[in-house]
Amino acid sequence: MSEPDNESPAVTKRAYRSLRAWLILLCVTAVGLSIDLGLKQWCFDNVASAPVVLDRHELLNNQYWRIPRHEPMVLLNGVLSLRLVENRGAVFGIGADQRIFFITFTVAALLAAIFIFARSTSDRAFKAHIGIGMILAGGMGNLYDRVAFSVVRDFLHLFPGGKMPFDWHWPGGSTDLFPWVFNPADVFLLVGMTLLLLHINKRERFKKQSQLAEQNAQGESVLDEA
Repeated sequence: MSEPDNESPAVTKRAYRSLRAWLILLCVTAVGLSIDLGLKQWCFDNVASAPVVLDRHELLNNQYWRIPRHEPMVLLNGVLSLRLVENRGAVFGIGADQRIFFITFTVAALLAAIFIFARSTSDRAFKAHIGIGMILAGGMGNLYDRVAFSVVRDFLHLFPGGKMPFDWHWPGGSTDLFPWVFNPADVFLLVGMTLLLLHINKRERFKKQSQLAEQNAQGESVLDEA
């Protein structure tokens, strides 16, 4: 009944004692963070007709400041385009103008992710380590933006021009098929959380199977003694 993510202390050790686990975590975090910050900088330098420079002081003191209108850069017609947006909220723009709250929440979430890695995963829980690394990369990427610019730099837009069928609309009234603009950090956060949840679900199923096997073994032992 053994499986790669088994947390049994008899066959594994905690992740914080494993050099390989730390290397996986740090490599995934470094690569993800580099991709996020690098693509953000490239897009804000190249998507519009002129580089878009975000002034932190102006953004903090002028809530009405917006990136100048520009033509999106089409990557896949009808599927994906690049459009620059300054995001004052969280993932996909949720909860605008709550900067201090999101900075505090992000720092707490990053510390919690490191604690989960160190104390709640084994050295063989590779899926969890990759997921936590992606969570750290996404959280740190957006945290950097909030501290450096007071907003998050978004630029990925799925299904541009697509409309909801049957006159449906999203809360708020938008009829766009996908009205949100996001960034690689958001993707890393969502994928990382999915991997971590899959790991937790797998671990819980394994524990239940182990407990059931132990109970069956105890029951058979009692019958044998009788």
